[in-house]
Amino acid sequence: MIIGTSIVLIITSALMVLLVLLHKGKGGGLSDLFGGGISSSLGGSSVVERNLDRLTIGTGIIWFLSIIALGLLFAHGHHG
Repeated sequence: MIIGTSIVLIITSALMVLLVLLHKGKGGGLSDLFGGGISSSLGGSSVVERNLDRLTIGTGIIWFLSIIALGLLFAHGHHG
């Protein structure tokens, strides 16, 4: 069970890196970093960007759940 969950974690980690790198930059500068450009950058302008956002969020949820599952498995001592 731990091996399978670890494989899912590795695959989703690699996917997250690729998906985040595929996103277009939405500004630059420190004002955007601290929330200056949030109102103008909410929601993708094209169907491709919206689908990329959905895929990234879905992958992130699976990634997060696999981390939680691994933590629970290790905490309960199911090694193997």
